[in-house]
Amino acid sequence: MRTGEFEASLEDAKLYPQLWRLVLGMALIVFILVSGGAMLVGAVVAVAHQIDSMNAVHTGAALARLQATAQGYGGIDTPFAVFLLLVTFIALFIGTLLAAAAFHFRGPGSLFGAWPDWLEGFGISLAVLVPIYLLLFGAGFLFDTPEPNLTPARWLAVLPVALPLIFIQTSSEELLFRGYLQQQLAARFRARWIWMVLPSIAFAALHYTPSAGAMLPWMLLSALIFGLIAADITEQTGNLGAAMGIHFGNNVFGMLGIAVDDTITGLALYVTPAPDFAASAQSVGMGLSICVVILVWWLTRRLLTR
Repeated sequence: MRTGEFEASLEDAKLYPQLWRLVLGMALIVFILVSGGAMLVGAVVAVAHQIDSMNAVHTGAALARLQATAQGYGGIDTPFAVFLLLVTFIALFIGTLLAAAAFHFRGPGSLFGAWPDWLEGFGISLAVLVPIYLLLFGAGFLFDTPEPNLTPARWLAVLPVALPLIFIQTSSEELLFRGYLQQQLAARFRARWIWMVLPSIAFAALHYTPSAGAMLPWMLLSALIFGLIAADITEQTGNLGAAMGIHFGNNVFGMLGIAVDDTITGLALYVTPAPDFAASAQSVGMGLSICVVILVWWLTRRLLTR
């Protein structure tokens, strides 16, 4: 039994629910992500080079770091390299909106949900998540003190660019998986395992990172659980606000607070060493983070469906 809010959010999706439209839409999204992402990175590199010719060295190093990470060697450990990665999600955001418009004749509002409801869900999820994550952040120093990464001054300097880019990255993923994909599948199929579980598996697969080593199973499990949580709360509320809020807050703490070494550490204030074996303190910490996300989901769900 699906909630009335979710059924109402599917009205536009049900007008053109054919699978061939969804397949073509996903193909368009992939094309725009690959081609548009490459153009965006090229534009950022060109602008950075024009601002300061010395950036040519840093730009080359950042591109080499991204290529090595894509091949499974190490993480992304400089701010500029992380910025280049996050910029590509602008193409994913645009591609999803274009696919929904081109093949299903849907506007952005049908994907995000009503603005007041979206804003309420986003705000409540952050209000629940931030205090809990601050406690978790502090506990990390008691049990396994992380190592300093960026200096406080440099960290504060990157925040004005980092926060909007992380918002775009998390919003584009929610727009694709819980907006476009979940809604179009739900408009075509009643079975929950199709419209809820399959997009969550695809979301987890997107986080496959060979360089994560012993942390990889935990990372995939965490992404899968998060995908299911975001899918559930999207069904309960009929909009993407709460899912986007939890996703944004989670990534802000994970990318700007304490990051695991050999992952995306370029913007982090602290890093914790990558584990050499599965039953390490970092793995236990990842398991605790999963429990915290589940707690945040439960509290947010209770507040939004009170």
